Amino acid sequence: MTTPMVVCEHLTKRFDLSDPWLVRKLTGMPKRELVAVDAVSFEIPRGKTYALVGESGSGKSTIARMVVGLMRPDAGGVTINGHNLNTSQDAVSLQAVRQTLQMVFQSPYSSLNPRWRVNDILLEPIRAFDLISDEQGQNRRVRELLDQVGLSPSDAAKYPHEFSGGQRQRISIARGLASDPAFMVCDEPTSALDVSVQAQVLNLLKELQRELGLTYLFISHDMAVVRVMAHHIGVLKHGRLVEANVAETLFRNPQESYTKTLIDATPKVMV
Repeated sequence: MTTPMVVCEHLTKRFDLSDPWLVRKLTGMPKRELVAVDAVSFEIPRGKTYALVGESGSGKSTIARMVVGLMRPDAGGVTINGHNLNTSQDAVSLQAVRQTLQMVFQSPYSSLNPRWRVNDILLEPIRAFDLISDEQGQNRRVRELLDQVGLSPSDAAKYPHEFSGGQRQRISIARGLASDPAFMVCDEPTSALDVSVQAQVLNLLKELQRELGLTYLFISHDMAVVRVMAHHIGVLKHGRLVEANVAETLFRNPQESYTKTLIDATPKVMV
């Protein structure tokens, strides 16, 4: 049996919502805690897409941030390519794992540095991981990345404000590809885009998966988008995984009333 690319076990994250200590001392108010993610477990096979779907506040983006290491879980752990991100003390191994995972954020308007040209944006991960040392090789890699996402080599000299939202998200995807990742976390990558542009970005992500064998964790509130992208789906409600199944089976025969409600509210997306 093939080892999964990603294993998340009992991921849990709590946030302290308590008033300051002195206020609680004077008023007698107890501490308050929000359990944003409650013991969520799932696996992602290599080369496949696992979608986490749910309404706003269900814990999707919190899980995404724990998976890429931007947030530390209070319990549970994340294993990528056999390395546990939360317990490993081997700095070299962790650096190698971080190189092979990247994230595409929700907003293409805030995730790109407006003061940097596209060339600098794409070179940042290449230089950070010391992947290509010579300038000629770096420039060649930038051209390759732009071509992979359907942009022109001349776009390297432009700034983010010179592009549409869909083009900016293509730049974000190219930046994610720059470190040659095997695993990408896509956190609502099309929700800030027009419907017609959404289809183009989804098609690009699917094409890149076929060409490069990428593994995706795909975060979305939109079941129509998830239906296009996912091989496996986990449904989140109030931080808990209430249903998980192969995508085709889940859409054909959902077991939870909450899942049925999400599916019934789904418009059709043409891709």
